[in-house]
Amino acid sequence: MLAFILGLCLSTMRGKTIGSSLYNGMSDFSGIIDKVLHSVIIPLLPLYICGTFVNMTYSGQTFVILSILWKVFLVVIAMHFICILIQFIIAGTVSRKNPFRLIKNQIPGYTTALGTQSSAATIPVNLECARADGICEQIRNFVVPLCANIHMAGSMITITACATAVCLMNQLPISIATVIPFIMTLGVAMVASPGAPGGSIMTALPFLYMIFGTTAGDPDGPICAIMVALYITQDSFGTACNVSGDNAIGVIVDTIYKKFILKEPVADSSADTADA
Repeated sequence: MLAFILGLCLSTMRGKTIGSSLYNGMSDFSGIIDKVLHSVIIPLLPLYICGTFVNMTYSGQTFVILSILWKVFLVVIAMHFICILIQFIIAGTVSRKNPFRLIKNQIPGYTTALGTQSSAATIPVNLECARADGICEQIRNFVVPLCANIHMAGSMITITACATAVCLMNQLPISIATVIPFIMTLGVAMVASPGAPGGSIMTALPFLYMIFGTTAGDPDGPICAIMVALYITQDSFGTACNVSGDNAIGVIVDTIYKKFILKEPVADSSADTADA
């Protein structure tokens, strides 16, 4: 909430009712956090993952994890593609644009997210994808960075699928009654989680007890360690799903803005081009 209040108010009030001192201070603080992430957290992350697998090897769980990992991976990827397809079909229907052309325009952003594993780091490329979709500059410059911090559909799909797999592996009870509150909680907890690979699962750790129970859901326990290991191996695909959905939302917002604010007629799909 503090991030939203400061971010939105500083953006709208700077140079009008307040000066730039606090804005510059927040920019410097952002640079400090970015330096810590890229100089400390990200370089140590592979060591943390290695330690997790070493611990699982010592306890005899490695082969159990690997035997189920590929199954979870296939299910998660399929769910991501279905989610992306639904989002762009809705966006294409609202904007009267070819959804498959919109998906094609998204490929650079998707592949960049696969490599960076960070929604925030993918913003510049995703802005170019939004431009190719015909989203006006005002809308894409607002929607893409905002959604990069609050729209974590792909990460939530991955976390929920991995949590379900862990419950099945360890004979832990799971039901719709526990999954739905967990998903709703993640919808809030995931806000502002991007920035470093694995940021979403580290943000979700305090809430895993909702699925695993109080004892098994201990963030320092072996069950959560398995959960982290499963998620990290698929984090890049969750990020790619996140950023793809950002532009689907951008297309919808852009259409509403042009139709109801600017009073422009909605372009027909026959006139849809990459640089419309």
